[in-house]
Amino acid sequence: MSVKLTKRTAADMLKRGVSSVRIKPDALEDAKKAITREDVRALIKSGKVYALKEKNNLSVYSKILKEKRAKGRRRGKGRKKGTRKARGTMTYQKKVRAQRRILAELKEEKVINNEMFKKFYALVKGGSFQTKMTLINHIKGRGVSITDEQMDKLKHI
Repeated sequence: MSVKLTKRTAADMLKRGVSSVRIKPDALEDAKKAITREDVRALIKSGKVYALKEKNNLSVYSKILKEKRAKGRRRGKGRKKGTRKARGTMTYQKKVRAQRRILAELKEEKVINNEMFKKFYALVKGGSFQTKMTLINHIKGRGVSITDEQMDKLKHI
């Protein structure tokens, strides 16, 4: 795991932004070696990874609003703009680019031919697949043999 991923995991655990997470210089090697969330949790507990103090320059009015929202107030239908899909889900663009990278990699490695590439590309464009894994499973279901090594490589593209 790189330091970047360690920081991101720590930010998630500490419920802070990635930019506020700090790693002590003497613990950089440990942070690079941290693979699991348990490893990162141990680094946080030992104080090698920490988050900066939260800035609290809120006005009184905004504090009141924040407390109300914490209770669940001011979050009704009238406040929402956009459909459920439009709010907070992965964007079409990000999803499609990831799937197209997988197709390009498979074509480059000559796992699929040009004809199959065009067929799968059109399906991706139409939004047939929710995730990269659904695309890979669909390709495998069409009789294309993908090795375990290739699967691991494709997961992280």
